[in-house]
Amino acid sequence: MSKDQPSLSDVLAAKKRIAPYIHPTPANRYPGLDQLLDCEVWIKHENHHPTSAFKVRGGINLCASLATAGPLPELYAASTGNHGQSVAYAAHAFGTPARIFVPEKSNPDKVRAIKNLGAEVIEYGQNYETCRLHAEAVAKEQGARFVDGGNEPLLIAGVGTYALELFEAAPDLDVIYVPVGGGSGACGCCTVAHAMNKRVKVIGVQAENAPAVYRSWHSGETVKTEHADTFAEGLATLAPFEMPLEILRRGLHDFILVSEEEMQQAVRTLFMHTHNIAEGAGAAAFAAAYKERHKLRGQKIAVIMSGGNLTIDMLQRILSNHSTEM
Repeated sequence: MSKDQPSLSDVLAAKKRIAPYIHPTPANRYPGLDQLLDCEVWIKHENHHPTSAFKVRGGINLCASLATAGPLPELYAASTGNHGQSVAYAAHAFGTPARIFVPEKSNPDKVRAIKNLGAEVIEYGQNYETCRLHAEAVAKEQGARFVDGGNEPLLIAGVGTYALELFEAAPDLDVIYVPVGGGSGACGCCTVAHAMNKRVKVIGVQAENAPAVYRSWHSGETVKTEHADTFAEGLATLAPFEMPLEILRRGLHDFILVSEEEMQQAVRTLFMHTHNIAEGAGAAAFAAAYKERHKLRGQKIAVIMSGGNLTIDMLQRILSNHSTEM
């Protein structure tokens, strides 16, 4: 596949490539959530992967595709955590080294997981954008393969496979809420959804404190922000990726923001009703669905729980705060 935007056929090819390495994740219903939103709610549990996040699908698809051309090169990536785990997991599975650059003060659980998968971790910069530019430059100097977290069709096609599984479980959905950080997951969802069910509405969700992609989508321009002060590091994007933004502009029905408090409430509610831990980005989609519940009565919706990599300290703080509940 070239640098062209991925199609449904690319996602179907990815499904075959990743099948030996990635088990399908469940799409479940919970009566309490149906009652809370007054509609039929399907939770797509991408937190059930070995890395506890959806991105591993993309890393495996990329490595499996590259492996058809011969031995894999060393892989470099920049990440706030989940993309780094994806590349590290895939590199380990295919026997090639990986170097993952992470911003300083990144989620320690995610950094530890990357190291446990055998990748070298290099801390650099105060934010993801600074880290990414440095990692890309070093990869070029070293002749390594830099795996971009957004502008990489093989990643988008790989993560799009979760949408194939979702439609197998619930083919007649009305609405899908999906979190947007770099945008690969939402792009994969849009690619599959509009090929399989043209009436479904895919709604992107970002944090109020990290609205770069949201503002870019709504304004029609490329908007960058100086800060991304959110506990949901998977949504902490300072600037949109070019390819995902183009796909999202064409594929999203709407794009909304949720607050830190709304995401934390969603973490508590999902834990109470599903006994699953959702990280900030993983809870954002449900926070948005709850926020728009007055629009959803009687409909059939899906919420993407994209990951569950929440630190113990953060989980304790969120669960101990019962000042406002859904």
